[in-house]
Amino acid sequence: MEKEINNSVLLDYFENHEHRMIHKWMHYFEIYERHFEQFREKPLSMLEFGVLHGGSLQMWKYYFGKQAKIYGVDINPRCAELAEDQIQILLGDQENRDSLRSICRELPKFDIILDDGGHTMKQQVITFEETWSHLKDGGIYLCEDLHTSYWPAFGGGFKLPHTFIEYTKQLIDQLHAWYSPDTQLQVDVFTRSTFAVHYYDSMVVIEKRAMTQPYARMKGTPSFPLEPAEQAVYDRG
Repeated sequence: MEKEINNSVLLDYFENHEHRMIHKWMHYFEIYERHFEQFREKPLSMLEFGVLHGGSLQMWKYYFGKQAKIYGVDINPRCAELAEDQIQILLGDQENRDSLRSICRELPKFDIILDDGGHTMKQQVITFEETWSHLKDGGIYLCEDLHTSYWPAFGGGFKLPHTFIEYTKQLIDQLHAWYSPDTQLQVDVFTRSTFAVHYYDSMVVIEKRAMTQPYARMKGTPSFPLEPAEQAVYDRG
C-alpha cells in the first residue's frame, strides 16, 4: 500500500487499481486520509450509506486492511449483489427512521459512519439523528456532498432552515453550550459526546469523544500582579 500519487493511498487506488466504479469529488481523498488514517490496519467497523456500483466499499476494504468489516446501505435491492469478503450490503431507506433503527439494532457500533447516500436534506438529517448514538466513542461521522444544501432539486436553498448545512451550524452552538447562560442553549448529549466539527468544501466531519466541561489552568510565575479573577484561577493550580 505505497503512497504513490500525491502521497495518497486512496488516490493511487482510485487511479491505478482494478475496482468497481467509484464516483468522488477529487478533493475528498485528502480529507478522507486526514481523518481515517488512524484506523488503518486495525479492527474496524465502517458503515457507508450509498453503495452505487460498490467501488467505494472495495476502496475502503483495501485502505483499512484485512481486519476491517465494511457495511454498505442502499435502497436499491440490486446492490445486494455487490457483497464480497469483508463487505456486507444491507437494504435501507435513509428517510425512514424505523429502517435506520433496524440497521443499528442488527449491527455492532461503528468506528466510522459515512453518509454518501441520496444527499437530500431529509435523508442527511434523519441519518445523522438516527445513527450518531450508534457511533463508537472515538469514532468519525462524515457527511459528504453538502453542496446539495444549496440545490433546490435536493430540497436545498441558501439559508433555508431545514438544510443540512443550517442544521449542522446549530451543532457548532451546541458544541459550545458549556458557556451559554441562555436557557435556549443547554448542554446535551451532543455537547457531551463531541470533540470537534470540521467543515470542508461540501463535507462535514464530526469527531465523537466523551467530553466533560472544559476548564482552564495557569502555571508559571506571574510577570505582573494578578487581577482577582486571574488569582483565583492561579490558586487552583
